[in-house]
Amino acid sequence: MDERRGDFNAGSAAKAGISFGSALAMVISYTTWHSVGWAIFHGLLSWVYVIYFILKY
Repeated sequence: MDERRGDFNAGSAAKAGISFGSALAMVISYTTWHSVGWAIFHGLLSWVYVIYFILKY
């Protein structure tokens, strides 16, 4: 078996998770606060903001 193939899939999954977390944080932020600035800031925080939002609301 090719070991690099497993590493590539793990890397792709990690990148997809990070981008999905950022997108989710930005959507939640924009629908809550109606501000592009806050959406960008919360997108940078990614999963941290998503988890905070779930626990807070």
